[in-house]
Amino acid sequence: MLPGSAPVLLALTVASLFHSITPAIGWRPWPHHKINASDLALGDSKKYEGSSEFVHMKYHMGPVLTANITVHTIWYGAWKNPQKRILREFINSISAVDSKRPSVAGWWKTVQLYTDQTGANISRAVRLGEEKNDRFYSHGKTLTRLSIQSLIKSAVTASTRPLPINPKSGLYLVLTSDDVYVQDFCQNVCGFHYFTFPSIVGYTLPYAWVGNSAKLCPGVCAYPFAVPDYIPGLKPVRSPNGDIGVDGMISVIGHEIAELATNPLVNAWYAGGDPVFPVEIADLCEGIYGTGGGGSYTGQMMDGADGATYNMNGIRRRFLLQWVWNHVLNYCSGPNALDQ
Repeated sequence: MLPGSAPVLLALTVASLFHSITPAIGWRPWPHHKINASDLALGDSKKYEGSSEFVHMKYHMGPVLTANITVHTIWYGAWKNPQKRILREFINSISAVDSKRPSVAGWWKTVQLYTDQTGANISRAVRLGEEKNDRFYSHGKTLTRLSIQSLIKSAVTASTRPLPINPKSGLYLVLTSDDVYVQDFCQNVCGFHYFTFPSIVGYTLPYAWVGNSAKLCPGVCAYPFAVPDYIPGLKPVRSPNGDIGVDGMISVIGHEIAELATNPLVNAWYAGGDPVFPVEIADLCEGIYGTGGGGSYTGQMMDGADGATYNMNGIRRRFLLQWVWNHVLNYCSGPNALDQ
């Protein structure tokens, strides 16, 4: 955090929290987007992957995460150990430069292109930090957006093994199990990020929430491993790790971590002039997973020998992860161009 940035940002009202975390402008099969399966055959964009001469990603002089990034995880609800292993490996894969290409680490290189006002790049190092488990749903099974901040407060002020407080390089990732509903989940969001309010948590900390949609809306938030009933004729693809809900979370977690790194306090990298409605680096590429992607077409993905669909390799596992905006080339970018 840069000196003096917090007071300006904290002038944003609590009300702006409910507007600033907006759904991505890219494509996802939200319930209010009724389309035909034939529309998915070709994307609306005939240019490079999501390219646009109208997008102007701009730096607004706020801090970005240039120090080694530590992801502190809060497991809220009922999580199985195999599910945790999948998600942990994804986060560890962000810095696993020796992974088979195309790799998650290669995808992160596009995020690393973003800099702060001194010219320092986003950190290459992303690692797992401490974890906190809340198996007994201490805040209930129906949460508001502000409830997520209360969860973080509970985790950092716990009497036993509290999560460490690190505003400059720590990210706080709240993951809710498939029986927990969070405000606007499945209707407008599959995850979101923001920063905590000192009035609630005691500190300004960048955080993200992502939910497991397996029971509530897999056809929306775990797409394309599940498809919604209102798109007739569309068939799901096979998930690479055998868990539709968790495999669907991977892309959302990547989306949120990339935006937290480049816009942790909502005053750094985004398109448009209004921080209350930022269009961030993953928003611009929502639904794009490969070459040719755009509109409602995912782009070219890979199929494994086992029939699973993926587009990137981790340390030992495979993942399907959306691309992010490359502000140097002005289009959505995957790992191939920089995965050298």
